[in-house]
Amino acid sequence: MNTPRRAASPVLIGLRSALTVLAAMLAGVAGAVAYVSLRIARKAVTPGPRVADVAVHGFDTGAQTITLSRTPDTVLPGRYGLFTGGSEHYLKLGAVLAEDGQRVRRKLLTQVDSSSQIGPYAAFSGWYWERAEELHLPFTTEFIGAPVGPCPAWYFPAEDPDADTWVVAVHGRGTTRAEVLRAVPVLHEEGLPVLCVSYRNDGEAPRSRSGRYGLGATEWRDVDAAVAWALRRGARRIVLMGWSMGGAIVLQVALNSAHADAIAGVMLESPVVDWRLVLGFQARELRVPSPFTRLAMGALGQEWTSRVVRHGDPISLDDLDIVSRAEELRHPILLLHSDDDGFVPSDASHRLASERPDLVTLERFHTARHTKLWNFDEHRWNSAIRSWLRTQALVPDVGGA
Repeated sequence: MNTPRRAASPVLIGLRSALTVLAAMLAGVAGAVAYVSLRIARKAVTPGPRVADVAVHGFDTGAQTITLSRTPDTVLPGRYGLFTGGSEHYLKLGAVLAEDGQRVRRKLLTQVDSSSQIGPYAAFSGWYWERAEELHLPFTTEFIGAPVGPCPAWYFPAEDPDADTWVVAVHGRGTTRAEVLRAVPVLHEEGLPVLCVSYRNDGEAPRSRSGRYGLGATEWRDVDAAVAWALRRGARRIVLMGWSMGGAIVLQVALNSAHADAIAGVMLESPVVDWRLVLGFQARELRVPSPFTRLAMGALGQEWTSRVVRHGDPISLDDLDIVSRAEELRHPILLLHSDDDGFVPSDASHRLASERPDLVTLERFHTARHTKLWNFDEHRWNSAIRSWLRTQALVPDVGGA
């Protein structure tokens, strides 16, 4: 005889309903957290257009001046560049002529005759020179046979055809090799050939399968191909130089290259030494809750999430943490960084200098911001490089210096 089942009590039914709703809510929250975290991770590795975030309030064609919104960058002393008109026009900027709490007026060093050359918003830049021709130095355009295909480069030979210490200069994230042109004059004066290179997904070199950055974990192979190219053409010693993410790239070359014995030194400008520190700083600036940031960093290093984020292999942030790998370094390093960088905190640079005082020379700037140290104080920047190169016996005329 079957025993009739007792009907569930209203209390139990209500509890089950509440648990079902709660489970659905938790699943929804978890899904939202995962979605936001993956979005953050994808943004970190996705090349994007230059951001025009500076308002143009006016210009004077007679006086050749331009008035911009005041930001920590636009008020800096020195020479800079300005991308305007949808990045179609590049203008050179000179000294600050006037400023108040909201606006800054600067000298235009590029002749402007019409408002059509200037849009309502612009991107402030530390490049200064946009094209190799502007340096008025002999150069050739070369193509480096990298794993992703031919990567264009500018080669500036030394006056001495037998010069065998070369500099391979590497630009940062979201820029091109034009960024490194600022270093060419002082290096040329010191008698060093300079190779200004490109790498996968930078807008000039070929795209990789993923089309996204590896934060140095993949790009270093293209720069290593440039090192091999230089060695085949007469270089015996290589000095690697990198700006921002370019610093992370050249550090990976120094640690992983089969040509490491030919590397004589490393110069770093506003470098990424530890990506966790940089990503955490950027997330705080954007008011992203720290759990999202931690999950985003984890997503970069996991096999399945990495395929969602960048359609490529996972990125090991441990491998890119050079402070924790400081004992592996064996090349002398000149490290130039501003303590108010505003994009890549200088903390990791200080830690690296503290970990390896035997190798690292830290040139500490203030006020200069991110990758604008040359612009802010050209004399000091050039002097630091000259002094370090001569101390390391990396210039041809070191004996007479």
